[in-house]
Amino acid sequence: MKIDIITLFPELIDTYAHNGIIGRAAENSLLSINYVNLRDFSEDKHKRVDDYPYGGGPGMLLKPEPLYNALRYIKKDNSYVIYLSPKGNVFNQQKAKEYTKYEHIIFIVGHYEGIDQRIIDMFVDEEVSIGDYVLTSGELPALIIADAVGRLIPGVLGSEESIVEESHSSELLEYPQYTRPEEFMGHKVPEIILSGNHQKIKAWRELKSVELTLERRKDKLSNISQIDIDKRCEKLNKIINRK
Repeated sequence: MKIDIITLFPELIDTYAHNGIIGRAAENSLLSINYVNLRDFSEDKHKRVDDYPYGGGPGMLLKPEPLYNALRYIKKDNSYVIYLSPKGNVFNQQKAKEYTKYEHIIFIVGHYEGIDQRIIDMFVDEEVSIGDYVLTSGELPALIIADAVGRLIPGVLGSEESIVEESHSSELLEYPQYTRPEEFMGHKVPEIILSGNHQKIKAWRELKSVELTLERRKDKLSNISQIDIDKRCEKLNKIINRK
């Protein structure tokens, strides 16, 4: 997969794209995250890319010409163009999975008061938001989405099982996890985790996932009746307490 990010701050993208898991994925030709400096496509001798909005109002808007020139330079027939906007569809894990089907994703990063509507109307396939809050620019949202999508590409993570078991890959939040030492500052690892009984460990983890989800994100279980949840917990407790 190739991801291009049209930005005014390419150094932010460059630093991220060459480090950690995403950086190793690039080295292995599994994922490519690149920046496109919008100022390089300005027709202004001072490389200006913004102007005042028609009709008045606070702030500045990114002009259509530089964005059009940048898109014309990088856009292919198979490109999917996303504009990061607080007005967009809310990003989630399901969308991350959907985006893995695209060979080429282009993110348009907004600044100031946003971009000229004509670019959205003519070239943007989807407006996307990462939540109900406003940031100073779209670089962080673009990188968040790129990370969430990129890690789902086969081979990017060392273990495919980690994708399956983590939070938001199912309707449940992930269970608590522990490592050495067995006791830390008076707090011990639950005995069942140390038991070596894999069936009981699996049941305990699932039960904890259900409990955490009910406590913190009950909305994720809205399509499951309370009766079915109670039956599920009862079954898991029987396995855990089996002699």
